[in-house]
Amino acid sequence: MTMKQTRDIRIFFQYVIPSVLSFALSGVYAIVDGFFIGNRIGDLGLSAVNIAYPIVAVIQALGTGIGMGGAIYYSIYKAVEKEKQAKNYIAGALWVLVISSVLVTVLTFLLNGTLLRLLGADGELLALGEEYIAVIALGTSTQVIGTGLVPFIRNHGGSFYAMVSMIMGFATNIVLDYLFVWILGQGVSGAAWATVIGQGVTMLTALAWLLRKKQFTLSIPFSKFGNVAASILKIGIAPFGLTMSPNISLIIINRFSVSYGGEQAVAIYACIAYAICIVYLILQGVGDGSQPLLSRYYGEGNYDKLKSTRKLAYVFALFLSLISCIIMYLTKGSLGALFGASNVVNAEIAKILPVFLVSVPFVAVLRITTASFYATEKNTFSYVLTFMEPLLMFVLILILPPLFGGQIMIWWSTVFARILSAVSAFILKRHVDKRE
Repeated sequence: MTMKQTRDIRIFFQYVIPSVLSFALSGVYAIVDGFFIGNRIGDLGLSAVNIAYPIVAVIQALGTGIGMGGAIYYSIYKAVEKEKQAKNYIAGALWVLVISSVLVTVLTFLLNGTLLRLLGADGELLALGEEYIAVIALGTSTQVIGTGLVPFIRNHGGSFYAMVSMIMGFATNIVLDYLFVWILGQGVSGAAWATVIGQGVTMLTALAWLLRKKQFTLSIPFSKFGNVAASILKIGIAPFGLTMSPNISLIIINRFSVSYGGEQAVAIYACIAYAICIVYLILQGVGDGSQPLLSRYYGEGNYDKLKSTRKLAYVFALFLSLISCIIMYLTKGSLGALFGASNVVNAEIAKILPVFLVSVPFVAVLRITTASFYATEKNTFSYVLTFMEPLLMFVLILILPPLFGGQIMIWWSTVFARILSAVSAFILKRHVDKRE
């Protein structure tokens, strides 16, 4: 290995390791709520947070998508030393984040109950879900803006600080969950307040970094805002969808599991989803951590470095997926107990979790390929891969459970969908490589 290759690998990990940790912490936000609620209220509280979580995920994924869309163009223009255009994408993204947070706040308040019913909640489950989301809606701006600023920090070479801002928010969330849920007994609303305030801390620390580096600006010519915003949203659809993909799966699985396996099946998947979604976010962290480098090399026209960086991302993501599978398999018997699940639910989790682990290496391939596409303006291919998985899952769940065994085939349908999506990703990657 040459000195140059060693340097490239070191730079890769300087970007990717903090990103992986940041994404892991973003997944742990949900687990923290589930841990405190499950141990305080039990299966019903755990199920309520699980049913409501896709709404929270949409809010956070919106910030990620907008932030990534702006940050990708920022890196591309910085690579060719077009500072003015790069700054336009910072200002444009900030305005889009502010406008979207206002719109989502209003919509979440107005459609709280309707959305939860569509997600399968009723009775006590609906009441607890509404209590949780009512508070989350109040803090929409902190969640959207906080998650949206992190990609800009990462693309400006501040991967470590981006991680620090996430850690500060996470630590705040844990302390307040303990205080609000366990000490003060505020239940699901207390967990929601802890999440909102934790995200607020992340937002403030991210803003402080941008101000200190003199990267914060809201100045953009009105005549250019429309085109800038459209470009941000065009690229941002893919990272938004990729962040949402596990939660779209969660919605589909919960909706059908209520019919086939009832509240017990929902509680089982709640615990599995909490754990496995962290793994998926870690894998996305590899893709999004390498994105600043991929976008820079793409902007420079340096395709050899782009391909070598992407290869490193594949290898590292597959390594992390295998390590994660081993850890989760070895701890499968205690996963449900961590969230206060009943003995029956915990026993079922231990039996079912290995089914989901089959697909994890395939998800690694899918995540890296999709991230490399949107990092290099291959928007159509990134859209296809982003939304193929939940679409295939929906179709397979419609077909397989009635024919081959009910609830168990809901679990296997998710695996088959992810394997087919990864195969498609490999085919599209080969096509793009030949063309370039």
